[in-house]
Amino acid sequence: MTTVASVTEELHDPYALSHLDALESEAVHIFREVAGEFERPVILFSGGKDSILMVHLALKAFAPAPVPFALLHVDTGHNFPEVIDYRDRVVARHGLRLHVASVQDFIDRGEVRERPDGTRNPLQTVPLLDAIDSHRFDAVFGGGRRDEEKARAKERVFSLRDEFGGWDPRRQRPELWQLYNGRHSP
Repeated sequence: MTTVASVTEELHDPYALSHLDALESEAVHIFREVAGEFERPVILFSGGKDSILMVHLALKAFAPAPVPFALLHVDTGHNFPEVIDYRDRVVARHGLRLHVASVQDFIDRGEVRERPDGTRNPLQTVPLLDAIDSHRFDAVFGGGRRDEEKARAKERVFSLRDEFGGWDPRRQRPELWQLYNGRHSP
């Protein structure tokens, strides 16, 4: 039987985590889980707010040790200089390793074509997949907010992609009780 006193005690539990602290704890757990299960993970890092948070969480997950994996920036060439300066300062301050895949290099080699509208965000896929392949990354951390696109709400923590970077929500593995299945094809 639940009494008013026991419910009140649960609400004022000094050891209970706030919602934000619980999310942070889960993220730290996931970073550590990936470090233990994969050989060459990487964090996508553009210097934007999502990737800044991802790096902050990774630093917290492994402190005082260094983050055991690199960062990858797929550079569109349309960044503000201040963003690139910030990215480089963060990398230097924390002794991180940074790989840069340049969309402009792929345009110059004729592997992707400049769009008539001038936007380069859709052109990032080829450089991203090439960097993942050439560096043999086997897990990629990306920060994304579920409120931006409805499809993201269907993604799991370990969101499997095919060899072309495509995502099929029907192929997602269940993730019950924070048990993750990191098995993947080479």
